[in-house]
Amino acid sequence: MISITVTALVFGVIFLAELPDKTALAGLVLGTRYRASYVFAGVAAAFLLHVVLAVAAGSVLTLLPQQIVHAVTGVLFLGGAAMLLLKKGEEDEEVKKPADQSFWKVAGTGFTLILVAEFGDLTQIMTANLAARYDDPISVGLGAVLGLWAVAGLGIVGGKALMKRVPLRLITQIAALLMLALGVWSLWEAVRG
Repeated sequence: MISITVTALVFGVIFLAELPDKTALAGLVLGTRYRASYVFAGVAAAFLLHVVLAVAAGSVLTLLPQQIVHAVTGVLFLGGAAMLLLKKGEEDEEVKKPADQSFWKVAGTGFTLILVAEFGDLTQIMTANLAARYDDPISVGLGAVLGLWAVAGLGIVGGKALMKRVPLRLITQIAALLMLALGVWSLWEAVRG
């Protein structure tokens, strides 16, 4: 059964963590050059694959004793918060333009870009942590994929307008604060036993 609470929590954490990411900016660039629905199809498929892999990895972690899982996820969340707070501004990467605007070329470009750029990315690691933390792969997977898709949709359709209204640094700080809280909570549970 799907937990709305876990799904909503995961959605919020992943959404905020992905907003300042370079792949959101890459989606914005692709969305300005190509038909948005084609770009989204490719990007969405790549994010779905990443979430499935992350949830599978997190589910394997649930085989360990809970105290160890809480300690590992706590440390990883704290590391993720530190990465968000300490990372420097990233330059927009140049995206290769396909020769034509066909669905398969555009969707393939979006899929390949996200597949390569997101592998081992912070949000993929966070998704694995959340899957281990909550031992609810369906709810975590659903929240993560919806959060990633929401950011992709915003980036593709209206990213420029959002970034004019909400400073990227503020979004990054909110995501880091959420990860810090989850890390401290997980470590507290590990110590508490």
